[in-house]
Amino acid sequence: MISVTVGSGLSRKAYSVDPERTLKSVLDEHQINYSVAPVHLDGSSVSSAELNKTFTEMGVVDSCYLIAVVKSDNA
Repeated sequence: MISVTVGSGLSRKAYSVDPERTLKSVLDEHQINYSVAPVHLDGSSVSSAELNKTFTEMGVVDSCYLIAVVKSDNA
């Protein structure tokens, strides 16, 4: 198991996750809407194709941050 801090701009919480799960499945489980916000894994942008990769495939060994925050620019 790995520790994944999952969150959005409003809240973040750490969970124990099987490293063979996909990033997308963890976001779905915790109701993080990745369709309207860029997703970052430990500060690096995650492409839509990478959402279907496992944490192991993404190089996560023991812990990480999986965050989706809506960027809103007001002009």
